[in-house]
Amino acid sequence: MKHSTPTRPAGRARAGAAFGALLAVGALLAGCSGTGGGHASDARAPDARGGSAGTTAPVPPGQQEKRDRAAAPDYLSTFALDVDTASYGYARRVLGDGRLPSPETVRPEEFVNSFKQGYERPRGNGFSVSVDGARTGGGADDWSLLRVGLATRAADDTAVRPPAALTFVVDISGSMAETGRLDLVRTSLAYLTEQLRDDDSVALVTFSDEAETVFPMTALRGHRTDIREAVDSLRTASSTNVAAGVERGYDEAVQGRREGATNRVVLLSDALANTGETDADAILERIDSSRREYGITLFGVGVGSDYGDALMERLADKGDGNTTYVADETQARKVFVDQLPAHVDLRARDAKAQVEFDRETVQQFKLIGYENRAVADEDFRDDSVDGGEVGPGHTVTALYAVRLREGASGHVATATVRWLDPATREAHERTGSVETGAIDGALWNGSDERLQVAAAAAYFADILRGGTLPGTPGLSELASRTRKLAAETGDGSVSKLADAIDRAAGLKGAEPGSRSAPAEGEMD
Repeated sequence: MKHSTPTRPAGRARAGAAFGALLAVGALLAGCSGTGGGHASDARAPDARGGSAGTTAPVPPGQQEKRDRAAAPDYLSTFALDVDTASYGYARRVLGDGRLPSPETVRPEEFVNSFKQGYERPRGNGFSVSVDGARTGGGADDWSLLRVGLATRAADDTAVRPPAALTFVVDISGSMAETGRLDLVRTSLAYLTEQLRDDDSVALVTFSDEAETVFPMTALRGHRTDIREAVDSLRTASSTNVAAGVERGYDEAVQGRREGATNRVVLLSDALANTGETDADAILERIDSSRREYGITLFGVGVGSDYGDALMERLADKGDGNTTYVADETQARKVFVDQLPAHVDLRARDAKAQVEFDRETVQQFKLIGYENRAVADEDFRDDSVDGGEVGPGHTVTALYAVRLREGASGHVATATVRWLDPATREAHERTGSVETGAIDGALWNGSDERLQVAAAAAYFADILRGGTLPGTPGLSELASRTRKLAAETGDGSVSKLADAIDRAAGLKGAEPGSRSAPAEGEMD
């Protein structure tokens, strides 16, 4: 579903987008969900004129004036959804090797989204919306963390999901000869092939300085042994021409495309491109028409102690997909066995979120991470603007540092998620809101344990990349709090986070300082 917005001055366009976000809250359908004091509601997506295609609920007393004064653009925050986790996986690998990750490879949203949050799931397709938070304390008593949680319905039984047509694009360049690279790719592909159904299809493309099709798109029924043998026979060659591999992979995906199936390219590589085109935008430009016309998405799987994180992340963003990082066989099994449906099927295309803060209640706010996924406020309802692709059972968490006005009470923010149905391309929206009473509690030792885990992951990422978010504890304190959370939740992944923070504390030594901030609105 695509539409164009009539030409108008930039200021009016942005104000119109904000007003459209408010209208979405008024168009309610039956049913609601939310946690932590937030409220969620379904709304039909506004039509091309920005109005609601459904019935608008009566405006509550006292709210019309606020709508008429539609919030200024600096009280809106808009971003494409992101379910990537590669940044966190790679950071753990680097820390395990006794090094600090480069700040440019640290993306806080990927740290946060690596941990389960326990959000209520929607009954149907699309998203549930939960909004809550807590006071940060620690010398920043006037600051809170606001959590916007989005979740899709868990995967259907594998017998009823749509068939998959997957094109494996495997890096066999010289750099993949390092132990833990190509052998881990073989293991990953073996796990994946075993989990796929007989009516699924796979193609296999390899690349070094050139690309080669080993297997055209082939149904698994009757060919599992052949495919297994082809995977086992993979050997390293010379240079890394990622562009050649991606281009050939998309060619095979288009030729083997199946109507009604999930058509996806799965790139397994260390992404250390050194031959041919090495810029992600230029690589994706070469296959842009087939990507858009046929709806083929990209799933990037990173491996190796030296890893081209920036290239893989950009490829996935531009390729309407997501990334993960696999460091060992345990993680390979988690990705290709436990999480298989989330990486094969889709629940939503071009999903975006917009959070509107109440300027009468909120003095300052900052979205933690998502810099690479920023969307212009006025493009929220422009369905020709790329968003994020989200699979079944995924959760997306966005954390905001929020400073309330002194003595403020009442409405804090309204979060709206918009997405396209993968099959029909029909646009849908869902909203959730939060009041001051739902974010007044203390973060540590008082709030939801999963909110505390999300906070620990976000603060850790911010320290690693040199930021100083309000309320950030020092590394030693953060490690202690995370270790306590690991014991309370019994979650092994939280224990591994505590280990990573301990390693960083030993390597980094320095504690974060303070930062000055503008008086009002969105912080840079």
